[in-house]
Amino acid sequence: MSLTLRTISREQHLAYIQNLPAASHMQVPAWADVKAEWRSENLGWFDDRTGEMVGAGLVLYRQLPKIKRYLAYLPEGPVINWFAPNLDDWIQPMLAHLKQQGAFSVKMGPPVVIRRWGSDTIKRGIQDPDVKRLRDLEADFIEPRAFEVADKLRRMGWQQGEDGGAGFGDVQPRYVFQVPLAGRSLEEVHKNFNQLWRRNIKKAEKAGVEVVQGGYQDLEEWQRLYEITAVRDHFRPRPLSYFQRMWTALNTEDPNRMRLYFARHNGVNLAAATMLIVGGHVWYSYGASDNIGREVRPSNAMQWRMLRDAYALGATVYDLRGISDSLDETDHLFGLIQFKVGTGGQAAEYLGEWDFPLNKLLHKALDIYMSRR
Repeated sequence: MSLTLRTISREQHLAYIQNLPAASHMQVPAWADVKAEWRSENLGWFDDRTGEMVGAGLVLYRQLPKIKRYLAYLPEGPVINWFAPNLDDWIQPMLAHLKQQGAFSVKMGPPVVIRRWGSDTIKRGIQDPDVKRLRDLEADFIEPRAFEVADKLRRMGWQQGEDGGAGFGDVQPRYVFQVPLAGRSLEEVHKNFNQLWRRNIKKAEKAGVEVVQGGYQDLEEWQRLYEITAVRDHFRPRPLSYFQRMWTALNTEDPNRMRLYFARHNGVNLAAATMLIVGGHVWYSYGASDNIGREVRPSNAMQWRMLRDAYALGATVYDLRGISDSLDETDHLFGLIQFKVGTGGQAAEYLGEWDFPLNKLLHKALDIYMSRR
């Protein structure tokens, strides 16, 4: 297939994404409005034979201080045929175009899964003292074509980031946890939860926890719970304006792109979460909870409601987003994988983020700057 790459309109980009079974929420045109501090561009790949659009990418450009040179970033993209035998013909025109736009370095995250581990496999790994990381475990599923993609990228001169890459801006997780929904009944999904999850869902029901959807006007209440979580878990929270911008941008593009949920008990909100929807892929995106009321298990009740809603939307996967690959119980991130494994889903390893230095000197300078921050 002979291909042409060119800048496209947001409308063309959105029409293309809407015809796909799924794509990352970071590759919809409205994501550019969420990332307001970056300049953006929509790219389209066209089949020269038919004139048909066969791929798309959202590029975010971040300017270097004082000079007109940019880092070009395609988070969880571009959305192309990654398994095409002529991958070079897709990637090289993109690099040439980005260089013309003043990019000194390109970062992208191929949406390609390499391996998957089921919950039972992970549980066995947790119990085995010799197993410290997911990759120490034999995977339940391996995608051989993913290794070919990695080899092709290396041969082209791309460099793989360390476990997802250390870069400018938002680095995406290499390991995520997903609950597959395609071809399964809700009863099967529920039955696959571990005993603790099922017990906690029941406990919340018995205690009268109710899970409700919120709107834009409830984002201040979301922020209150989120900031409590940030103090407890020692991370720097995003400001309220970020979530307001996210809500406005995404739901203007598609009124069902972003949802907000609250789990409340006796009229008091105890937990909250944001949910993102693109085609058949649904993400639990951000979560927050109070320090009180944990005994009525609001988070379990909320996840079960969100999962049921995702199922009702016809989703093929409910994505609980990032996990660490550490199975060591002393690791501070271990609780995250432990919580998510209870859903009976699977851990997935993506190809991670890759960098292409178009200007080696500036790329190196950026690396040094980032490591000192």
